[in-house]
Amino acid sequence: MVRVFIFLAAAQLVLFVLALIGVLTADRVRNAPRALWVLLIVLVPLAGPAAYFVWGRPRPAPHEGVLPRPGPSSPDDDPEFLRSMDTEQSRRDREILTQWEKEFGNRDEEK
Repeated sequence: MVRVFIFLAAAQLVLFVLALIGVLTADRVRNAPRALWVLLIVLVPLAGPAAYFVWGRPRPAPHEGVLPRPGPSSPDDDPEFLRSMDTEQSRRDREILTQWEKEFGNRDEEK
């Protein structure tokens, strides 16, 4: 019987600590001000933390961890960006090629 009481006391302590940490670190809480939740958790031993977990914790986002993707997430996924890079790169390549041809032509003329 003593073991059951020790187990229940440990469970109550864990709920108390988790609820207190949760209410103090949450960006926002539901249904009551943060100070009231802290008082409820501290003064009402088992029902306070349970009430916070049921009614006070903020609800998670509908798809937590999944970001909405309205468009391409990286430049490699954006066809417009790839086309613009292709044209810029092609223009640079043509300029470099033209410059090399002039330099090569000047060398041939010097010989």
